[in-house]
Amino acid sequence: MQIDSSLIISALTFIIVFVSLLFSIFLLTVKTTKRLSNVLMACFLLVIAIDISVYVYDDLVTLPPYIEMLRIRLSAFKSPLLFLYILSVIYSDFKLRPIHLVHIMPFVIGIIVLFPIFFAVEIEEQLRFFENYNRMPEIRFLNIVGSTLTVLYLIADIYYIRKYKRVLLENYTTGKAMFNYKWLSQLIIIIVLVSALTFVKDIFRLTTSIEAINFARILMLTGGLIFVCWLVLKALYAPKHFRGIDSSVQLVKTMVGKNLQLPKKSKIDKQIDDIQACIILNEPFLDPALTIQKLANQLDIPVRDLSVLINHHLNKHFFDFINEFRIQKAKEILKDPMSKDLTILEVLFEVGFNSKTPFNTAFKKYTKMTPTQFRQSVK
Repeated sequence: MQIDSSLIISALTFIIVFVSLLFSIFLLTVKTTKRLSNVLMACFLLVIAIDISVYVYDDLVTLPPYIEMLRIRLSAFKSPLLFLYILSVIYSDFKLRPIHLVHIMPFVIGIIVLFPIFFAVEIEEQLRFFENYNRMPEIRFLNIVGSTLTVLYLIADIYYIRKYKRVLLENYTTGKAMFNYKWLSQLIIIIVLVSALTFVKDIFRLTTSIEAINFARILMLTGGLIFVCWLVLKALYAPKHFRGIDSSVQLVKTMVGKNLQLPKKSKIDKQIDDIQACIILNEPFLDPALTIQKLANQLDIPVRDLSVLINHHLNKHFFDFINEFRIQKAKEILKDPMSKDLTILEVLFEVGFNSKTPFNTAFKKYTKMTPTQFRQSVK
């Protein structure tokens, strides 16, 4: 028995729309400190639901042509909403400002282009417009603009996520600080894959084979269903948002590029030696939540100067700089016969790590051995 592809498309669409609407309601009503992020993600999911809902209602109801066109043009908000969501997760002090109104321009441009030839004409002409929809030059123009903007937004998303990672490495040492980065990296990978499936669907739509078009639609909707379900699972397993970075935090190369007055090399070397000696003496790295701001306060050094010394002159991320001291301390404990009864887990907590995976990764990076192998070798 062969299943009608249109039934599969309708079923997939119904599930995606239902889950998206349900999850959007959850995001809009749940209490959280990341209210703006939740609202932006909810709006993103609602736009997706409205965009694909045509596969459900098309055989049941007939909407006025201008309503149908507005539904189609709403898809122009998907990329801007995702971009703003990513910014809201990255920056803890992110707020929507008048300048962000620029992101509604793709939608406005679409309405302006279509107004004289569609919205301002009689309903009969609107229906004829839909009959020749894919052949209309205005639609082809808007499709090209939309595809170009989608690619540009994805490039911007990836740029800000990569920049976010570098800022985290230069200012934080705890693995929890990387939580949002990992979440955003996974999000953008899945978005790229779903966008690729959507592009394939649009290519197939230019063919005359309804079987090929429906196959492409099933692929796209399957990717969309996986994406929405993945979002729900993420919300269940990681309900708490970790802090983003302050938008005023800059990359070191940005600070150095702003004509920062750097001292002579001899003075720089002495400053670095003094910092390292102080760290060895006072062991601030034992604090698992140590940040470059905390260390600067303890050393009584402006955080800007400390960041340049470590990240620029030593050419190390603050994350790696502190982990070296932690691993050195761990090696001393593992060598000490008096500490032979300590487990590896107890050792990693004692030197400032808060989970096993980053400790093992860092230990192997600096010693070429696992902590267990190192302990066995010193015996």
